Amino acid sequence: MASQKPAKNAVVAFKVEKELAELLDKLPNKSAFIRKAIEAQLGRACPLCHGKGVVPRGVHDHFAPLLQKLAHRSCDGCGMDIVLPRDPGELDDASRARLEQFFLGGPLYCAPCYEKAPECSDCDWHITADRVAEHIKKAHVD
Repeated sequence: MASQKPAKNAVVAFKVEKELAELLDKLPNKSAFIRKAIEAQLGRACPLCHGKGVVPRGVHDHFAPLLQKLAHRSCDGCGMDIVLPRDPGELDDASRARLEQFFLGGPLYCAPCYEKAPECSDCDWHITADRVAEHIKKAHVD
């Protein structure tokens, strides 16, 4: 028996920049993409402050060294050490798409590996050949 999806009977509207609207219009299913993005964002509260935005000084002092250590990650392509910015505002234009791909759940590549990896024709993420099947299963199957 096929499972029934809940009816979508409410409309939510919001204003965006022209460039973002044009980007969204290029998606095969804009509504599904926006729903998934909102659900993903709302489902992830800060593990330290539980979404409150503030932690006590002792908690901060305890976890700050660990967070600094965890700000390093290996490139999924070549293994090179990559330092992740704490604030997306720290990103230059060249790094933004590459790191946003990772922040949205995709693989993390250093700049050279990112440039070498072909783009997915559905979402424009850069995916190495050995990860295409995993990517399609994870990102493009409802």
